[in-house]
Amino acid sequence: MFPIIQIGPLALQAPGLILLAGLWIGLSISEKLAVRFNARPNQIYNIVFVALIAGLVGARLSYALQHVEAFLASPMSLFSLNPGLLDSLGGIAVGLIAATIYGNRKQIPLWPTLDALTPLLAVMFMAVGLANLASGSAFGVPTHMPWGIELWGFARHPTQIYQIMTGAIILGLIWPRRSDSGASQRVSGETFWLFLVLSSASWMIIEAFRGDSILLPGGWREAQIIAWMVLAVSLLGFWKIKSHLGSTAKNM
Repeated sequence: MFPIIQIGPLALQAPGLILLAGLWIGLSISEKLAVRFNARPNQIYNIVFVALIAGLVGARLSYALQHVEAFLASPMSLFSLNPGLLDSLGGIAVGLIAATIYGNRKQIPLWPTLDALTPLLAVMFMAVGLANLASGSAFGVPTHMPWGIELWGFARHPTQIYQIMTGAIILGLIWPRRSDSGASQRVSGETFWLFLVLSSASWMIIEAFRGDSILLPGGWREAQIIAWMVLAVSLLGFWKIKSHLGSTAKNM
């Protein structure tokens, strides 16, 4: 594990740097591939920027609302750079709302934009796994397999590496195949739904090897239940897209 990168007197948090690098690489790939999804590169950049800024503000405010007394005692903590003072769920919710409002006002087409964002999402899927590996978070259950890694006193399943490898495979599967015109051969929305199907299915499998899962009564894992729900919705969306494509082809 390497949670801190020491450069002389400067100590940098490796997980945060990894996530920033993943965001930059993923966004660069999405912008370059945007044309293949019939999307505009500048629109991709703008909508991600709006979602990111709104998400950070929302994550801090959401955390502050959950710990009002602490922030009233120290109001300047609202401007702290400590990532531990962020509520991820609140940030995601606010970011999505801001991106939706911005997209509607700018009349940005929904499905081509979501398709163009899938490379960014796949890269971030890998970046989160690498960030967790750096910090020692999202660790696996103890194992006797030869590829287990030593962490917290046991040889454990390298669930972080599983996520990195799975993200790379997903990125390869969603990569747009070019037609003669240079555009993607998939219909609008197909790539996005395919990403959700693959990522939720892999999330559900990897979670079975996690050693820090939130367990519900009956032994159910909270993350797996969420993954099942996302998988069901994404399979339905993917099926509708493919059905529409099939009916269109028959009518031609």
